[in-house]
Amino acid sequence: MIPPVFTVKKAVEFKQSFQEAFQNNPGLTRVALDFSDTKFMDSSGMGALVTSLKMAKSQGFELVLQNVPNQVLTALSLADLDKLFVIEQGVAVAPAIAAETPATTPAAAIASGAVMGPGSSKLVPKRLMNMVKPDDQPFVTHPSVRSVPKRMIDIVGSLIGLGITGVLFIPLAIAIKLDSPGPLFFGQVRCSQMGKRFKMWKFRSMVTDAEAKKHLVKNEAEGAIFKNSNDPRITRVGRILRKTSLDELPQFWNVLKGEMSLVGTRPPTPDEVEKYEILQWQRLDIKPGMTGEWQVNGRSSVKSFEDIVKLDLKYQENWSLMYDFKLIFKTIWVIFNKESGAM
Repeated sequence: MIPPVFTVKKAVEFKQSFQEAFQNNPGLTRVALDFSDTKFMDSSGMGALVTSLKMAKSQGFELVLQNVPNQVLTALSLADLDKLFVIEQGVAVAPAIAAETPATTPAAAIASGAVMGPGSSKLVPKRLMNMVKPDDQPFVTHPSVRSVPKRMIDIVGSLIGLGITGVLFIPLAIAIKLDSPGPLFFGQVRCSQMGKRFKMWKFRSMVTDAEAKKHLVKNEAEGAIFKNSNDPRITRVGRILRKTSLDELPQFWNVLKGEMSLVGTRPPTPDEVEKYEILQWQRLDIKPGMTGEWQVNGRSSVKSFEDIVKLDLKYQENWSLMYDFKLIFKTIWVIFNKESGAM
């Protein structure tokens, strides 16, 4: 049975127990995880479920989520994970099945007796049929997520930023178009709080077929990120835009819509999230930001994903409205410091 509070410590323990369970039970064909008692789950809990699903697929058995409350369903749907899992509602754990697996085994601790082996009779499922209500909200995983003052600062700051974007729009558009043929804006799917996907916008700073050429460029970073200090896909104007962070001006629209914040963590791509370990999923407990610890403490020089995670967790630990203002002012200083710049 999934614990009532499924956060990072329990998520790590769950992963270890789940791995022991399928290693000690090679004949498994089906494992059901009961969410009846789950009241709270953060992004680490989601990471544990994704890791378990990968294990199940690699070993060829079915992983089922049972009796999933609406808030958990909402959290899973934000990251499109509800489409990956088999979800059964209104199912009771069969005593006969529980008797097959002693309470001392890791499998029993995970699935509360709903572990299936060869010859076991499967439970009759009541399949998930649009169980998520429109007014259901994901879990509040960090105080910054529901901070009204922070949101008001984001709205005011984004309106000011969009005003600046409007003033600079025509000269920037002309420069981008004259330098390289293609669209003015570049949109890329990123992950927000609890893995919710959104399209993040920038002024285009690369050639139009940059994604197709990505495999030709050496990744100088370590871990689940991609960086190259002299990326040949970046245009001449694009290098100036990145150096001055002008390419990020359209992100003020993402902030106004509530998909991002002025200050937060680095917004990851879905393929980066797929590579996360459980502890790294903690980055998704808050909204991503246009700036943050990762940008004011090294910008392009931070090429280790582990270092980025440490910076993001440092921000979550130290967060306050005054801390946000401090990072905003430091960002302005970094932008105008000739020794810095995003590459």
